[in-house]
Amino acid sequence: MAEEKENTGAFAPLSEVAVVSMEPTVAEPQVDEYGRTYATGKRKDAVARVWIKPGKGTITVNNREITTYFARPALRMIVNQPLAAVQRGTEYDVICTVGGGGLSGQAGAVRHGISKALVLREPDLRKTLKSGGFLTRDSRVVERKKYGKKKARRSFQFSKR
Repeated sequence: MAEEKENTGAFAPLSEVAVVSMEPTVAEPQVDEYGRTYATGKRKDAVARVWIKPGKGTITVNNREITTYFARPALRMIVNQPLAAVQRGTEYDVICTVGGGGLSGQAGAVRHGISKALVLREPDLRKTLKSGGFLTRDSRVVERKKYGKKKARRSFQFSKR
């Protein structure tokens, strides 16, 4: 009879190795009981809570239309960028609440939140939105004021006499 040798090495015998599937996992859409998808977007000090649901393409910010909340066309363009990049401008209604920071930071936060919600709703859009830079959180924030300075880096005017 052949005697079995005791395994003292660092590797497990082949009979104990777990088999790992090489098939890619398919992400499923995350939708709540009301048919909405939720995501949070951030930019500077602004935080936006964004819900998207199938609809006609209306965007509501803090219970107001986008045209009244973001009066400047540049800010409306920033908010609409992710929907335009994936040609979904008229397919989803966007409802968001945003607070903190100024209007520019809030528009960036809403854009970030819409992008994240679109990826959660349709995982196939991730590549397009990622290559457009919409999923990356812009981490630039205002530098703090230092003592002995007028602002963060601005010194007081120097007088020789």
